[in-house]
Order: sequence, then C-alpha cells, then structure tokens
Amino acid sequence: MHRFARILLKRRVTTASAISSAFLQPKVGGFTTNITMSTQDTPVPLSWEELEALCNYKSDSINGPTNAHSTLRLFAESESNVRVTLYRDHHAWCPYCQKIWIYLEEKQIPYKISKVTMFCYGEKERWYLKKVRSGMLPALEIDGRIITESDDILFALEETFGSLEYGMSDKQVIPLRKLERKLFGAWCNWLCYPHSTIHQDNQARTRFEIVAQEMNNALGKTAGPFMLEKFSTADIVFIPYLERMNASLFYYKGFNLRDPVKYANIATWFDAIERRETYRGTQSDFHTHVHDLPPQMGGCFSNDQPDAIKNQALVDNGPWAGIPDVGFQAAPNVEHEALYRVLRHRTNIIKVNPADKSLFDPALRSALTTMMTGKTCTAPKNSDSGLRYLRDRVNVPRDMSIHAAKRLRDALESTAATAGHAQGKPITTNHRRDQDPRNFVDIKST
Repeated sequence: MHRFARILLKRRVTTASAISSAFLQPKVGGFTTNITMSTQDTPVPLSWEELEALCNYKSDSINGPTNAHSTLRLFAESESNVRVTLYRDHHAWCPYCQKIWIYLEEKQIPYKISKVTMFCYGEKERWYLKKVRSGMLPALEIDGRIITESDDILFALEETFGSLEYGMSDKQVIPLRKLERKLFGAWCNWLCYPHSTIHQDNQARTRFEIVAQEMNNALGKTAGPFMLEKFSTADIVFIPYLERMNASLFYYKGFNLRDPVKYANIATWFDAIERRETYRGTQSDFHTHVHDLPPQMGGCFSNDQPDAIKNQALVDNGPWAGIPDVGFQAAPNVEHEALYRVLRHRTNIIKVNPADKSLFDPALRSALTTMMTGKTCTAPKNSDSGLRYLRDRVNVPRDMSIHAAKRLRDALESTAATAGHAQGKPITTNHRRDQDPRNFVDIKST
C-alpha cells in the first residue's frame, strides 16, 4: 500500500456511529489545538512528524543544479580553488545580482555566496557597509579585490575567467547592451510614472511597444533563439529586466510581452532560456516580482483597465497554473520540494504569521496535507487570513522553484477557502519589511 494511503487510513475519522463530527485535540509544536472535523472519510491534518515522513526531496546545493539556497558552489572542484565571492541579496530580488549569478553558473566558476539585506526590506548589515561603503549590490570579491556595478563586475570576470561566447566589449554585443537600456527606459516610463489619463498611458505603451519590436527584430536576425548565434553575455544582459518587464506589465498594464503572435521571437527567446538549468535556478514568478518591484522602483502604477484588473486578480488569488510566467512543465512530485522548504522553516513561518498560532499551526498542516494527499483537509474556523498571509509571501526562487510555489499557493488558497474569505494583511508598496530576513535566518550584523 502507498505510504500516503497508509497514513491516511491510520488518521482517518472512521467512527460509523458519528452523527456529525469528531473532535481532536492533539498537542503539536507546543500548541494545543481544537479541530472540528467532518464525518467519516474526512482526512485529519497530518502531524508535523507524519508530514516529515512523507517528504521525499533531496538536493545538492553545492554541486547540483543552480539554486537560490547555496552559500558555496564548487561544480565538483575543490574548495581550495575558490577565488570568488558573490555578495547578493537574501531574497534574490536584485536584477543586477541575477546577471552576475547566471554568468558564474554558466562558466561554472567555483564561488562563495554571501547574502546581504536590501534597503527595501531591512537594515543593511554593518559588516557589509564596512566592506562596501555605499551598501550597493551586487559586489564581487576576486582574489581579495572588491568590485561593484554589475557591468564592471562582468568586465572583471571576463578578464579573469574569459567571456561567455561573446564578451561585453564585443562589437556585436555593444549595440544590444544599448538596446537593453533603451527598452529599460521605455518600460520605466510606462510602469513607474502615474499617467493622469488613459491617453497618456497609451502613449507610454506605444513607446514601449516600438522598442520591444526592436528587440523582437534583433532576435529575428539570428538563426537560433538567442540574441546572437549562441547563448552569450548578450542574453545575460537582457534576462533580469525582461523577466521583470514580463511580470509587471502583465499585472499593472494587462500586457503580454511573451505574446507568441505579436512578439514571436521574444516568446521563443523566453522558451529557450527556460531550457537552461542555470536560468531556471534563478527564475522568479509573476507574484514575487509584482510585489517586490514597487519599493525598488519607487512605485508601479496600474492603468486600471479591464485586462490589468483581471490579471491582478489571477496573480494574487489564482489559479496560478493559468499565469504565463513559465513555459515548461512542472517536474514530477514538485510538491515534495514545497513541503521540504516549509518543514525547514516552519517554526519561523508560524512565529511571524500574525494569525492566532493555535489556529495557524493546524491550518498550515491542513494545507500541507491537502497538497501531499490530494484530499481536501478542512482548516479551523478563522484561520483563513493566516493561510492567505503566507500565500501572499511565498517567494520564488528564494523559498522554492516556480512550480513548487504554484503548488503550495494552490494548497494554501484551497484550504483557506474551507475556513472563509478573510484575506491576510495587505502587502505594502513603499517597503517590504514584512520580509525582513532576520525573522528567518541568523544574520551577522557587525
């Protein structure tokens, strides 16, 4: 018998004489809970120990696929060969950090990772300010020398370790770098400035569409899907902000940059980079980006048109499988990754949630039981806001990969719906101190 079934049979409410409900009062994680379950064949939320027994997820953060949880990457080399330390932000929100991160992974340069807090979600560590007085990210240390500014870092890496097919100063790359900055400017003009009329918003949209078509045309000049003949630095330059443009314009403007008809070459480019393991490990999702960008960009402004309103409801409330933020299918048993990540941080997840802990603990176990067994597990009354608070704060790739996050959000939302319609505390737009990493990791400040 499958181990899911064995656990469920052991934990199922099976009293044939039950008229309406059974009452369980387990002592789990220090909280005494009162859970009212429905009649026969309704699954009881698994205990933390039982959930741990179900979890079948392993990863090698040092030598395995690109991932957001590493502090050391060796690519099967000796740690004595490490010459590089990358200083990037804790949450993997920084676009310029992502650019350096992908280069190091593509070149398989052994490196250490030291994570630093961004101003928008916490206090910058004093040890880092002593090393980099401006506090800016990313920074790179090569053989004891500190370099800041992502372009300067790439130049230094190319000088030390060689270029990735075509280098930053290659005559074919330079005009593409300028095109990326031009597209960035048009995006900011449309997204980050409040337009008083829809006519003004449409003018900004037109300016963006013109430059987006320039990129689409540039991609059409090569035989393959990339900016040049092979995946190169030119693609790495575009990746961070194209990913963020795709998310933010879908949500705030009702616009699809990955439209396979209007921007066929851009859509093909997205598909091609998603086939690279080095990109997938850094890839975020729409929900993460649309809520991490406002405090970084100084604001993101919706045009309040029907398509934007519809997309906002989809990104915030699901179903998340219908969002065009990823083109590849989920790996088998991706829910095991989601479970593993929650189990690893469950104590702090429960601690920082504003909900009543005696309700949220069993509610979270109900959601995880639903996710792992496929059986709807009812959440305690009044636990809905706590589940949705967590649903809204699952981050990709900081917490888990994109499909694992979709699966977890689905489980949190469907379980919350059994308890009610209450939403969690809204996500702020001027800062994200609700995501202060000090709540989850032991951060050295001095």
